[in-house]
Amino acid sequence: MLRDELDTIIRKLRAEYPDGDRCGLRFSDPVQLLISTILSAQCTDVRVNKTTPALFARFPDAKAFADADVKEIEELIKPCGLYHTKAANIKKCCESIVNDFGGNVPGTIGELTTLAGTGRKTANLVLGEWFGRPAYVIDTHVKRIWSLLGITGSTTPEAIEDDLRTLIPPDDPEAGEALALSHLLITHGRNVCVARRPDCASCCIKDHCRHYLNGNAS
Repeated sequence: MLRDELDTIIRKLRAEYPDGDRCGLRFSDPVQLLISTILSAQCTDVRVNKTTPALFARFPDAKAFADADVKEIEELIKPCGLYHTKAANIKKCCESIVNDFGGNVPGTIGELTTLAGTGRKTANLVLGEWFGRPAYVIDTHVKRIWSLLGITGSTTPEAIEDDLRTLIPPDDPEAGEALALSHLLITHGRNVCVARRPDCASCCIKDHCRHYLNGNAS
């Protein structure tokens, strides 16, 4: 796929989802963004946003989370599911922020991925949303739609990131489009290109989809 076609896809998705090119999580600092993203695993942004106000009121910074009783964190995040694992990761993550990074969320993907519960997707999101750096967020929706569009034949997030960097290099003046595109594809994957029941007839980018053009419409 050429950059011109990718730009057309971004333009069409923006027209379809005017607010879909931004993060759906609510946060006011990088710790809140990091924790909200951990909570969002197998949970909707809407549910996370309903849960975090009380959580952040009780634990206002990384040190408060690091010093917290994990059981109390569990009680506050129960609505987000997987609360035992998420609470443990939040506490360990914040302990590392306090003990290893002076209480500040680190600003490189290598450092971020050392934190508990923080994979490449979360690390890229924090880099892009908070630090304003080129970020390539690859979640299950992005990975699936990337493949359907024929943009990449790669199967791992790291390889898909590399493919996207080729199309939108980090030094490109419009490198921020990579993060916007990820948000748009996630929105599209939740609303139209759903894994088990994609609505190809309603898809605004079907004319660019190799899967659809090859006669595999659902």
